[in-house]
Amino acid sequence: MREELRELMQVERPKIVEIVSWAAGNGDRSENGDYLYGKRRLREIDRRARFLGKRLEHAIIVDPATQTTRDRVFFGAQVAYVDDNDQTHKVTIVGCDEADLTRREISLVSPVARALMRGRVGDEVNLQTPNGTVILEILSIAYPD
Repeated sequence: MREELRELMQVERPKIVEIVSWAAGNGDRSENGDYLYGKRRLREIDRRARFLGKRLEHAIIVDPATQTTRDRVFFGAQVAYVDDNDQTHKVTIVGCDEADLTRREISLVSPVARALMRGRVGDEVNLQTPNGTVILEILSIAYPD
């Protein structure tokens, strides 16, 4: 989040400000696409920067390596589980702002993570889906060192 905020405020925003300044110097602003788009983009950047700033004020850094109860699923756990279709899945439970399915990271408030939370190896947990209940069996739990 810090990197995104830095990128917005130090790289992208100055470029847009320059474009808006140039476009404003061209005269009639009501029909100037560069000016109108630039102003809209500045509002989006400022809104996102405020959001990120507020999130960073309240963010708490949690190191999963310090987890003392390593036999249960908690925040930061890398969990392998099998579903009803005998498909094995591996996920890492992360914060809402860090979730990225391409890296197999799921938010701790996602239905799968909520179902797995506090489970132990060998436990079968119920996942409520729109198509009904799916049973997940926890195969392994690991925390980074």
